[in-house]
Amino acid sequence: MDAIAEAAGVAVGTLYRHYPTKTDLVGAVLSRHVERMTLAVEEAADRVRAGEHAMTELTALVSRVIEAAAQDHAVKAAAQGVGASYAPENDTRAAAALTELITAGQADGDLHSDVTVADFYLLLATAPLDQPREVRDRWLTLTLPGFTAAAR
Repeated sequence: MDAIAEAAGVAVGTLYRHYPTKTDLVGAVLSRHVERMTLAVEEAADRVRAGEHAMTELTALVSRVIEAAAQDHAVKAAAQGVGASYAPENDTRAAAALTELITAGQADGDLHSDVTVADFYLLLATAPLDQPREVRDRWLTLTLPGFTAAAR
C-alpha cells in the first residue's frame, strides 16, 4: 500500500481512507476494468444501431477485450488472490449489449444462429492472455471464424 500511495502521489493515510484494505483497493481497480469493458460493449452496440456492421464491431470488440485482459492480467490475478470482486450489474449490462450485437450479426447472416453470449464469454476465457500480442491475434484469427455462419 505504501508503494501504491507513493506512485499515486498521495499519503498512505489518504489511500487507506478511500480503500481500508488491499481487497478494497484491488476490488476498485477490478470494478473500473469491468466498467471499461462494459462501456466498450455498449458503445459497439450503439455503433451497430447507428448502421455499422455487427460482425466488424464484434471482431473489434473481442480483440479489444482480449488486449485489455492481457494488460490487466495482474489485476485479475491479484483480485483472485485477495478475494476481491466487482458489482454484478456490469455483467447484466454487458450481456444485454452483447446479446444485441449477436442478434444483429445473426440477422446479417454473419453469425451462426446458435451462437450465444456464453459462447463469447468462453471465447474470451480461453484467450492466450499470457502470450505475445502476435500470438493472441493469430489465435483470434483462427478461432473467431468458428462463430460465423460461413465457417460451418
